Amino acid sequence: MAYEIYIGDRMFSSWSLRGWLMLEKFSLPHTVQMVGLYSGTMADDMAHLAPARLVPALRTPEGTVIGESLAIAETLAERHPEAGLWPADPAQRATARWLAAEMVGGFSALRGECPMQLAHMYEGFGVSGAVKADLDRIETLFAHARKVSGHGTGYLFGNYSLADVFYTPVAARIMGYGLPVSAATRAYCKLLLSDPAVLQWQEQAHEVSYDPEPYALDLPRQPWSLG
Repeated sequence: MAYEIYIGDRMFSSWSLRGWLMLEKFSLPHTVQMVGLYSGTMADDMAHLAPARLVPALRTPEGTVIGESLAIAETLAERHPEAGLWPADPAQRATARWLAAEMVGGFSALRGECPMQLAHMYEGFGVSGAVKADLDRIETLFAHARKVSGHGTGYLFGNYSLADVFYTPVAARIMGYGLPVSAATRAYCKLLLSDPAVLQWQEQAHEVSYDPEPYALDLPRQPWSLG
C-alpha cells in the first residue's frame, strides 16, 4: 500500500517540495494529491484531512493523517529505518535533525523576502541586512554539519539525508534570486537542484501557468540555469 502526499503548486510551494522529496528520494511508495493552494480551493481540498490544514500533509497506508513537515519526516524515518532518511551515525543524525528543525523555525527574512519560485532567475535583487544575516547563519550551519560529518563537499552528511531535503528549497531561493553565498554553498545548491527528482518537479511546475504571477518582482530575469 502507498502513502498519500498532499501538495500545493509545485512552482511556489517549498514545503510541498520537501514533503514529496521525503517519499520520492527514499523510494517510499506514494501517490500525489494536488491541493488548490493558489486557486482558492485549498480549504475544501483538505477538509477531509482536518485538523491538518497546510501542505504538505500525509496519509499513511493505515489511514493516519499527519500534518507538519518535521512530523512527517520523523514518522517516515521511524517507519522505514532501513531507508536511511537520517544519517546512521548518532552525532551526524543529531546534527541533521538540528539543521532541519532550525529550517522549520527560522530564516523568516529569507522566506519572506525571497519566496521560492522555479520559473526564472532574477538579476539585481537587493539583499537586505536581515536576509544577509539568514544567509550567514546558513553558512555557519553548513560548515558545522560538514565538520561533524567529515564531508567537505557533496551532501552535508555524505549520503543524501533529510537534511538535504529540508534545504533544497533554500537552494532554490539562493539560486533563483542570485543571493551572495560562498563558492562551497553555491556548489551544494547546484548539487541539490540538479537532482533528477528536483528537475522532474520543476518540469511539472511549468505545466501550470499563472496570471497574475505570484510574488513577481520588477527585475530582469534569466532562464533557469545551473551552469
